[in-house]
Amino acid sequence: MEEFVFLDDIATADVAIEARGDTLEELFRASAMATFEVMVDTKGVQPRIKKELHLENSEIDKLLFDWLAEIIYLKDSEYMVFTKFDIKIEGNSNYLLNAKIFGEEIDQSRHKLRCDVKAVTYHLFDVSKKEGRWISRFILDI
Repeated sequence: MEEFVFLDDIATADVAIEARGDTLEELFRASAMATFEVMVDTKGVQPRIKKELHLENSEIDKLLFDWLAEIIYLKDSEYMVFTKFDIKIEGNSNYLLNAKIFGEEIDQSRHKLRCDVKAVTYHLFDVSKKEGRWISRFILDI
C-alpha cells in the first residue's frame, strides 16, 4: 500500500516528504503523487495524455532521484501535470524503470494550482527498506 506524508518540521522554505510502499513500484508512485500534490489538486487532473519514460541507474536511491527530476522536468517543458503512474522496476546489476504516466496540460481555469516545484534536492534524500516496506524521504525546492 502506497502512501505519503508531508513533513512540516523538516524544511521551512521547501517541502519535505516521506513516501512509503510495499514494493519499489508503490514507493515510486507514492513519491510522484506527493510531488504533484504539492503543485496541484490531482483529483482535478484527467489522465488524457500518456507519456512513456525509461530510466536506468545502478543505485535505487539515484533512480528515484532521476525519476522525480524527470517528471518535474516534464511538468516544466511540456506544461503538464500528472495523476496516474504505471511503473515497472527491474533490477539485476542495474535498476531499470519503465513507466507510463498520464495527465494533461495545465489549465488554470480548471486545475486548482498550488505552488510550483522547481526541483528535487539531494538534501536529506534517502531511500531505505524498513520492516519490509520501502521508505523515501526527500525535499522539493519550491
